[in-house]
Amino acid sequence: MPPVAPDLADIKHSVSSALREDIGAGDITAELIAANEMSSAWVTTREDAVLCGTPWVDEVFAQLDDSVALEWHCHDGQSISAGDTLLTLRGNTRSILTGERTALNYLQLLSGTATIAARYAAIVADTAVSVLDTRKTIPGLRTAQKYAVACGGCVNHRIGLFDAYLIKENHIAGCGSVAAAVAAARSSGNKKTVEVEVETLAELAEALEAGADIIMLDNFSLADMRSGVKICAGRARLEASGNVTLDTLGAIAATGVDYISIGALTKDCRAIDLSLRLDHHAT
Repeated sequence: MPPVAPDLADIKHSVSSALREDIGAGDITAELIAANEMSSAWVTTREDAVLCGTPWVDEVFAQLDDSVALEWHCHDGQSISAGDTLLTLRGNTRSILTGERTALNYLQLLSGTATIAARYAAIVADTAVSVLDTRKTIPGLRTAQKYAVACGGCVNHRIGLFDAYLIKENHIAGCGSVAAAVAAARSSGNKKTVEVEVETLAELAEALEAGADIIMLDNFSLADMRSGVKICAGRARLEASGNVTLDTLGAIAATGVDYISIGALTKDCRAIDLSLRLDHHAT
């Protein structure tokens, strides 16, 4: 089953902005077609993927013309194969064509994110490691891409700056030390998780002494990750981060860390190749 979609208000806001960006003062090409013309259309995939983005497509046509009927043949989180028909639409021809690009933009991008997430998730499926996303998302599509990551079988890290502490080198410099930064977080009255990023085994020891909940091992070698797991001995959860690829993920997971965070899940994804075809004779 797919995960719960982001809040509808977030989807509405995102889609409204996207439609305004694309349509502007009007779709002058669609206006070449008679206003009362009706058509059917279908969306297919040209490649294997994991589907994601159906709530955004639904919202595109809900805002544009809610008389357009959408029939989904697949659901978010489902594996799809080249040639599959994903969606059938029936309604006003102008409306279908005006909404086509915005709808496909969401569907192809989010399916791309879900698909790459599924590839990473498959590598660690037989381990206790969780693959995490990051905040390296496309501006304005944070919750959408986080949803897609979950559809692909990976796990969301913090959504934004508000739901967990992540104390990095500049925060440490500003506070004066790891201990001071962690103490400030603990004394704030905020019960959020406290994570500290470290770059050496000495800094790991300092973060453990300070009482961090999670410690991020930034660009550690495999040998240092293994040493870090022994030093930590379960006193905190460990997250490996930095230049993780499909080729290196398995070896990193084998070091014994708890989490592996990967910015490429959301910042380097490639859109899935989708197509919409119109048949105005079949309504």
